[in-house]
Amino acid sequence: MSRDSRKAPERHVATTKLRESFYGCLLGGAVGDALGAPVEFMSDQQILERFGKTGIRDFVPAYGRIGAVTDDTQMMLFTAEGLLRALVRSQTKGICHPPALIAYAYLRWLHTQGVSHPLHSSCLDGWLIGHRDLHSRRAPGSTCLSALQALTEIGVDARNNSKGCGGVMRVAPVGMLAASLATKSPETRQFEINRAFELGCQTAGLTHGHPTGKLAAGALSSLICQLLLGANLHAAVEKALPQLSAQRESKETSDAVRKAVRLARERPNTTTALRELGEGWVAEEALAIGLYCALSASDFESGVVLAVNHGGDSDSTGLIALHLLGSIHGLAAIPSRWLQPLELRDVLEEVADDLATAPDWKVGETATAESEYYSQRYPGR
Repeated sequence: MSRDSRKAPERHVATTKLRESFYGCLLGGAVGDALGAPVEFMSDQQILERFGKTGIRDFVPAYGRIGAVTDDTQMMLFTAEGLLRALVRSQTKGICHPPALIAYAYLRWLHTQGVSHPLHSSCLDGWLIGHRDLHSRRAPGSTCLSALQALTEIGVDARNNSKGCGGVMRVAPVGMLAASLATKSPETRQFEINRAFELGCQTAGLTHGHPTGKLAAGALSSLICQLLLGANLHAAVEKALPQLSAQRESKETSDAVRKAVRLARERPNTTTALRELGEGWVAEEALAIGLYCALSASDFESGVVLAVNHGGDSDSTGLIALHLLGSIHGLAAIPSRWLQPLELRDVLEEVADDLATAPDWKVGETATAESEYYSQRYPGR
């Protein structure tokens, strides 16, 4: 149970469509994570032998339950918490470095994994860490663990050369909050799209120091922001590619994105084409696989089935594909047989609502019950 037992104030989400898209993005990603979790470490042949020629299509037990999520969804939630605490700090203090608040959120996630850190004495607060279901180890990435354990300076890039997918798989909330802010103030649309790319890179860089590990995360954040603002996926990719090319050492990520687009056009929805993009253990491959599946799938369900049925990092590629497809199609596209048993569903829905309503909180402006609720829920310190 959450430590925050107070009733939330009534919240107004700008439009029903926006709320449905935010739910689709966040819950969709978790569904892809949960569907891919049982086959994450299986080969292609092992998947076929266990689940037949169509592969895994429904939840099967993993980590002792049906619908279990992994470290991908856990860290995604803590990314959202860090972003919202940064927003509260900005509104109440007038100054904030969001990567620092996100880094503290990741230290709280580290605590849920049973790993201690010298800075834990000053940062184990807030409502999210109180959910006991988050206190479970779900095959956490070694780079995320080691980078956070070695963290001594808050909010700066990790001192490693890793481009593992652990940076890109957790950044969807960056694009979501940027879209929410742009919806509140439409004149900031391009600024928020650019900011989503920049902050996505910074967020991944907290644990993954290789340029590709950061740039793939920036690209995904930009894509999600644009989709939630109503762009189609092809147009969003066309806008994200110049964002990539403007950065140093971006060729690896740009090439992977372009290859995903080409294969989706030439050979859509095929496992043979998907395998040409890699296995998803590194950032550009995970992004490319998720993008290929979202671009070429005929519908939401076929997209995730394609994204998880391969001998690679199936939970991360499923999560990325369904962040994109969920942003496009909304909550209604997610089959109820996946939503009902999904672990942490209530938490995911709360966080989706908070990301969608955050621009209306008015924290720091007036001493209302609503502003007090959110400033305590997401303390900006």
